[in-house]
Amino acid sequence: MGKIVAVCTSERKGMRKKNVGEGILKVNFGLEGDAHGGDWHRMVSLLAMESIKTMQEKGLKVGPGDFAENLTTEGLELHTLPVGTKLKIGATSIGEVTQIGKECHTRCAIYYQAGDCVMPKEGIFIRLLEGGVVKVGDSIEVMS
Repeated sequence: MGKIVAVCTSERKGMRKKNVGEGILKVNFGLEGDAHGGDWHRMVSLLAMESIKTMQEKGLKVGPGDFAENLTTEGLELHTLPVGTKLKIGATSIGEVTQIGKECHTRCAIYYQAGDCVMPKEGIFIRLLEGGVVKVGDSIEVMS
């Protein structure tokens, strides 16, 4: 079992997200108020704090939301979860892993600063099967 350490949104695509502390996960959309929301297989993005720490160890001053992830987690190796894995998020939300990593068509500022970026390899994407409120401190767990 892991926990949510940040709930992040942005007004536009292509920018770092800000930790807003809590939000509403909506079926057929994603995180309410986020530019990446929509009815597609990448409704919500997740990245582990452990992955962010890897970039911090390279000397980057980065934190939750800087990789444009919606939910920053701690305690789960997200990138090792197979597609189709179901995750219980907070009290009521359920997401299904639809994609591990992503192809970056253009190099982001993080890549140019560090020569590498962790989101394309270790970020995951989910679609929501059930929605609800999500907030910092909530649990996130793999459903059996």
